[in-house]
Amino acid sequence: MAEVPSRAGPDAPDGVRGVTFDAPHGRADGDAGIYVPSMFESLRVRDFRFLWVSNLAATFGMHMQIVARGWLIYDLTRSAMALSWVMLSFMLPSFVFSLAGGVIADRLRKKAIMLISQVLNACSTALLGWIIYTGRVTFAHFIYFGIFNGTVLSFSMPARTSVVPEVVGRKSLVNAMALQSATFNLSRILGPALAGALIAVFAHGNTTSTEGVGIVFFVIAVFSVVSVISTAQLNYSGAPLKRAGSTAIEDMKEGVRYMRDERLVLGLLMLGFVPMTFGFSASSLLPAFNKEVIHGGPEDLGLMMTAMGVGALAGSLALAHVGDIGGKGRMMFMSAYGWAAALGGFAVSSSLWLAMLLGACTGLFGAVCGSVNMSIVQLTVRPEIRGRVMSLMMMAQGLMPIGILPISAVAEKTGIHIALMLAALLLAISMIWIGRAFPDLIRIDKGHAGEAIAPAAPAAGR
Repeated sequence: MAEVPSRAGPDAPDGVRGVTFDAPHGRADGDAGIYVPSMFESLRVRDFRFLWVSNLAATFGMHMQIVARGWLIYDLTRSAMALSWVMLSFMLPSFVFSLAGGVIADRLRKKAIMLISQVLNACSTALLGWIIYTGRVTFAHFIYFGIFNGTVLSFSMPARTSVVPEVVGRKSLVNAMALQSATFNLSRILGPALAGALIAVFAHGNTTSTEGVGIVFFVIAVFSVVSVISTAQLNYSGAPLKRAGSTAIEDMKEGVRYMRDERLVLGLLMLGFVPMTFGFSASSLLPAFNKEVIHGGPEDLGLMMTAMGVGALAGSLALAHVGDIGGKGRMMFMSAYGWAAALGGFAVSSSLWLAMLLGACTGLFGAVCGSVNMSIVQLTVRPEIRGRVMSLMMMAQGLMPIGILPISAVAEKTGIHIALMLAALLLAISMIWIGRAFPDLIRIDKGHAGEAIAPAAPAAGR
């Protein structure tokens, strides 16, 4: 299909000047000129296609690693807390270094940042795979490599996330963010199933074999190389907007002030952190749930993670299809409450098929809630500060394992059923609290920058 020039001219927002498309975006519905998006609209943008492939390869490898790593760690330790400690080692660097990563994303070329980080990730994955394959792996290795990979991620993700609106433009942003979420969730479907199957095949029935897990890590390293190659094909370089001689420290302070003063953005940050801390507890504790409740092997663990991915993919594609609809605030809250209900049902399930069904529901509601939240943030913040806002959101998400640690402790003391039920309850309670603390969130319509939030209706009798 031949490329045609974008309609974006010199005044195009968010750095979309020069973007090329394979076909016009969306379609006009009748004479009214109502914009109706195509489900895969953003993939018509050349650079977004390469970015999508890069993300698909990276997230595919990541979800394979979650299964392989979780399976081996639980065999080594028989501890739900150990799973959370490894997650903490990976995510805590996001809290420590992400703001610096956001400053770098706003000051340097984003493509170079992404390439360097992906090369480092490919090398570290191959090295850890060799250590596992040769049988020399210990629990400490997962902590060390978790810290390293988490640090690399904290410098790359602000750039990678803030690239999307600059590549596709404002009109297609919701569609693009939903497709990014679909990328993540497609890898949740196929990655865990492949990882579980590879472990089972190469371990030859010996579930404690490190050789099978080592081979999986080598496959993951290949996916990382594919991600590097695809990123290298981008025409987009991500040159920073011109800045008036500010220092890196001043940029950090500006980012913190912006988040503090923009109450709506602060509320979105809280919504993207607190409820999701509890909502994703099912995924983080799934190896323990698989062993203690389902009494399953690596194939069963892969099937449950795949089911969660199927639900999340369905939610992401549905959001991509509807595009830039109104009522985004209400959609966030309703999907979060649905997430809590599905998680509560998952907590009390006792069979593989019921767990897969309810796990799919948790994936669906979680994907919709997260994608809408991220889209609103991207639409609301100023382009020149977007990298730092994304980094602050990553900092908050880096604290998620701290919230999961008490859930893990409850799982060890009282059982996985009670722990997950507690997580579902805390998810619902945290959403009620955020709704009362930031009432403007539920009244968000489109979420575009400068959108006027309708004032709350006066209470009866006032």
